[in-house]
Amino acid sequence: MSELKNDRLIRALLRQPVDVTPVWMMRQAGRYLPEYRATREKAGDFLTLCKTPELACEVTLQPLERFPLDAAILFSDILTVPDAMGLGLYFEEGEGPRFSHPIRDEQAVNALAVPDPEQELGYVMDAVRLIRRELDGRVPLIGFSGSPWTLATYMVEGGTSKDFARIKGMMYDRPELAHQLLGKTADAVTLYLNAQIRAGAQAVMIFDTWGGALSPGCYREFSLAYMARIVRGLERNHNNQTIPVVLFTKNGGQWLETMADAGPDALGLDWTTDLGAARRRVGDRVALRGNMDPAALYASPARIEAEVGRILADYGHGNGHVFNLGHGIHPQIDPDHAAAMIEAVHRLSPPYHA
Repeated sequence: MSELKNDRLIRALLRQPVDVTPVWMMRQAGRYLPEYRATREKAGDFLTLCKTPELACEVTLQPLERFPLDAAILFSDILTVPDAMGLGLYFEEGEGPRFSHPIRDEQAVNALAVPDPEQELGYVMDAVRLIRRELDGRVPLIGFSGSPWTLATYMVEGGTSKDFARIKGMMYDRPELAHQLLGKTADAVTLYLNAQIRAGAQAVMIFDTWGGALSPGCYREFSLAYMARIVRGLERNHNNQTIPVVLFTKNGGQWLETMADAGPDALGLDWTTDLGAARRRVGDRVALRGNMDPAALYASPARIEAEVGRILADYGHGNGHVFNLGHGIHPQIDPDHAAAMIEAVHRLSPPYHA
């Protein structure tokens, strides 16, 4: 495979010197881009888009054709893993993801099988290999998975939830059953991410979207412990290249020190966490990724530039910062505003690396 022509992202995640702060956006291949909407329409539905490697490759590359981003991120969905475990994923218009066979009892947990990522999830690996070939070393490719806790919330609730009543009920009333479910899911995620690395992912992320809904003790026991288990099981060196690992817990800024203890190379931050304070708390143990509020992209380009400048100054001089939004870009954002953010990061950041 081709040598990286732009390795800023990898270097920043490993806290090595860079010339400018690297930038990419969560959900950078998404509905805010007219070209994405056209490909999505061609696919017919979201799952077909995810499960057709050529289309997944096409939308992964679209933002890189438009913007000078420092990374590509695999176009997929976190719920491909529970789908491969036999839960029957489908999407209802306006309602989000649903499962035909949610996990509601011990029998269902016992029946869960850990999928072979090259079989049941082979379409993802085919997409990774195709994207790497098409990138030809232009920028690194990021692979990802949902965290076991986040995946379990969907698996038990049967879809999205406001209060997580079923999964939290299981956690408090049947903790051993919750641990059994999370253990199987952690095994599936470990295999899945290692398969992505072998297929060509050059960095991997674990998205813990719903860990921030837990109490501190429950977060450590039911979310972070399983992410740490995955981190320990990952192939951190592949083809003599270090594969950086990023953990991201939305609304998890109060737990940065314990997240760093889990052994990742970097932590993702949402916009509710002060970036400068986060850097002081974790020191040089991990890199930090983030953390502009996606809603800031509704502002004028001049205001966007000012916000970029504030965030760069907040992190300050030195290595270990990857600029990103604090969560996914909103579908209504004007692509020109995303372009203004990316340009401002590259133009304003060199003094911080001098």
